[in-house]
Amino acid sequence: MTLANKITLLRISFIPLIALVLLLPSIPYNMLIAALLFFVIALTDLIDGYVARKLGEVTDLGKVFDPLADKLLVTVILLCLVELRTVSAIPVMIIVFRELLILGIRIVAGSHGKIIAASLGGKWKTVFQDAAVLMLILNVPYGVLVFWTSVVLTVTSGLEYAVRSWGVING
Repeated sequence: MTLANKITLLRISFIPLIALVLLLPSIPYNMLIAALLFFVIALTDLIDGYVARKLGEVTDLGKVFDPLADKLLVTVILLCLVELRTVSAIPVMIIVFRELLILGIRIVAGSHGKIIAASLGGKWKTVFQDAAVLMLILNVPYGVLVFWTSVVLTVTSGLEYAVRSWGVING
């Protein structure tokens, strides 16, 4: 197994720990610890991609699990924030719907031997989602505004992705 894939799987394995820390107020400074863990694990997304390209270790496993790890991280933590009544379930449902739809499109594209690269809009969506999650965990002012911005970017980048991949999924 490549180093990049190990980093990705490590990232996935930390998601339940972040959720647990976030949901247990009996842990001193749980929100700060959860935010720090989220930040570090979100950063590993950049690291595993860099490592895979730098070492020439881009694999099919990495192509599937790297974006899946991002979606799992954000989805699980957003669901925790719904549980904590920090955010409404409606925007979270919109985000989860988009992420599952795009995952389905990627599966179909992959079955045709095609990889549809992430767009700039999708990268901005990830930046805003991660920033919003951190801000919401830490109860930072304007966190809700950043969160709703991420929802708009989630929808627009999802539509862009669907349009770009139409030929692959339709044919």
